[in-house]
Amino acid sequence: MTASKSYSDRIYLTCVYVFLTFVFAITFYPFWNILVLSLNSADDSVRGGIYLWPRAINFDSYKQILQDAEILNGLKVTVLRTLIGTPLALAVISLLAFALSKRDLVYGRTITLFFIFTMYFGGGLIPYYMILKNVHLIDSFMVYIFPNLMNVFFVIIVRTFMQELPLEVEESAKMDGANDVQIYWRIILPICVPVLVTIGLFSAINHWNSWFDSYVFTYKPNLKTLQAVLVKILNQYQTESFTSSANQMADSAKRNAVSSDTIRMAATMVATLPIIMVYPFLQRYFVKGMTLGAVKS
Repeated sequence: MTASKSYSDRIYLTCVYVFLTFVFAITFYPFWNILVLSLNSADDSVRGGIYLWPRAINFDSYKQILQDAEILNGLKVTVLRTLIGTPLALAVISLLAFALSKRDLVYGRTITLFFIFTMYFGGGLIPYYMILKNVHLIDSFMVYIFPNLMNVFFVIIVRTFMQELPLEVEESAKMDGANDVQIYWRIILPICVPVLVTIGLFSAINHWNSWFDSYVFTYKPNLKTLQAVLVKILNQYQTESFTSSANQMADSAKRNAVSSDTIRMAATMVATLPIIMVYPFLQRYFVKGMTLGAVKS
């Protein structure tokens, strides 16, 4: 019976690994194909048949992208937005979650319901635009920061994590003379490292990939984010009424090694790779945070 169970377990694990490998392949291949096409020479790409490896490796598309002032400015704005917006959002979310996690908070449940209400009902784009205009955030860098300081869903996640912590942790700290600020800074934050790192990663990805707010709420070219510039390039390439930015850059290169397709693929990679490379550096904090979050009772 043990052998039969072991055999069935192996069959089950094999099916799981095969399924996960299939899911990984169909999700990773489009990204890999974009990378391959961006690295391939344009005059060779028109022949087709490029699936797994570039036939004629060429980096001219990336050179052209990294020499474009609009893309470099968009990269700078996106990096600044992510580096400034993510820590501030974590501070606001963790402080609000800490307050809402208090079981003795007066009208705490009602306040939480008010926050949850905003997740399902909103005034729409036009009232939102009017509010931003009245507080002078339109066409300002702060339009990327202030409206994204608080995410109700993230607050609920962090609050739930804090509520699951043993009450003895805070009670022992209060017996030692610690106030709420000291408890939050020295005890709660170190314990909440796993959930805060996760929320921070989600917030950073939201900032990095956001393009709609830049597209609608800013007009100055020096305030456009990298994703907004990428959307502009892709839209202009698909519009036949005028020449696209990708075609303009390709024509300025005056060489067959670069085309509008390779420019678009290279721009997509430049806009995607930096945020992907962040995850391996944050992964170790998950393990460290789990160790700090261990509570003996």
